[in-house]
Amino acid sequence: MARYLDTLEEAAGILQSAERILVIGCSGSGKSTLAIQLAKRLRLTHISMDREVFWMAGWTPRPRPEAIERLRAFVAEPRWVIDGTSPGTLPLRLPRTHLLIWLRPPRYSSLYGVISRWWKFRGQSRPEMADGCPERLTVDFLRYIWNFEKTQTPEIEAALEKFGADVPVIVLKSWADNERLLALGTGRD
Repeated sequence: MARYLDTLEEAAGILQSAERILVIGCSGSGKSTLAIQLAKRLRLTHISMDREVFWMAGWTPRPRPEAIERLRAFVAEPRWVIDGTSPGTLPLRLPRTHLLIWLRPPRYSSLYGVISRWWKFRGQSRPEMADGCPERLTVDFLRYIWNFEKTQTPEIEAALEKFGADVPVIVLKSWADNERLLALGTGRD
């Protein structure tokens, strides 16, 4: 059974000494924003799976064997914050994780986050994406976000049961929760 934490305070206590943190959740939920802030405040290396593992210029997917090898190398490092959900790679990441932060805001929040991001970075690559991958918004991507809880959550929960039973998990349901954990866990507002 996954080890879900009951309070932000409990997660903040673990966060203060964690050296390897996963931030997962739906696109637009604030994964990268939170991961970048955690990495900076806790002096950990930030690894964006979109930028470092999955995508190359021109929205070209990195070949799967190469992506997995890159991910294995990042996970083997001693100190990191990795942002990206990818349930299929959780078996590689969970065994080395000290804290899993699962962002689960309402789907409308994630949709708003993705649309806002598209508006802000339209025509250019956002910092946590590979160069040459300008921000885009498609009906299929919006549909993926709308159905994320139904399609991705069962895979995440199965991976947690099989590969992360000892990993503490905090579920955050709003951007306010993200900010509060950040403040509590890093001692700064």
